[in-house]
Amino acid sequence: MKLNNVPEGLPAARTTYRHGDLRRALLEAGVELARDGGPDAVVLREATRRAGVVPNAAYRHFASRHELLLAVREAALSAAAKAMESELAVLHFDQPPVDFARAQVRAIGTAYLRFAQAEPGLFRTAFVITEEGEGQMGPAAAGASGMGPFQLLGAALDRLVDAGVLDAARRPNAEYLAWSAVHGLALLIIQGPLRALDAEATHALGQRLCDMVERGL
Repeated sequence: MKLNNVPEGLPAARTTYRHGDLRRALLEAGVELARDGGPDAVVLREATRRAGVVPNAAYRHFASRHELLLAVREAALSAAAKAMESELAVLHFDQPPVDFARAQVRAIGTAYLRFAQAEPGLFRTAFVITEEGEGQMGPAAAGASGMGPFQLLGAALDRLVDAGVLDAARRPNAEYLAWSAVHGLALLIIQGPLRALDAEATHALGQRLCDMVERGL
């Protein structure tokens, strides 16, 4: 999965920019750095080199490496949200409400795990905590629905309540439990002892985990 408007290769070097182009070029370069090496690879000087400008030119758009990393993280979160939305979009709407609600929760978990495996660098960048603090996530961190990954998960859990699957008394903070379980499996798959498993085995584990999370909630 690739971010919208992010080229497959490295951004082409330019010598002149229309208003706003340089910020976009720097962000695209930062996204590619994160894709290749995770959050530690997002370095402002390297982003300017890839964008084809001198380092001082970047400071009008990103005053520090921290600001660039936050922007790249927003882009990564947006990509994760769009992956979830794509998984939700293929569900059959003619299912009974209970089955549809369960399918939505499963789709969210499945998309999360697939995104982690397809884009491990962006996945790790999406959830990095910087030394300067987490920062505020704005609209750029959302998908087409205007919701980010965590909000999409929360909406899916609300539908479980509406369908009578999840007791309303157990709904508060349930997204933290579901998120931590699926996120933990994602990390085990992309950088832990489950790295050697093939795609079929990791998919099967993910589906079992989604079932376990739903029952546990």
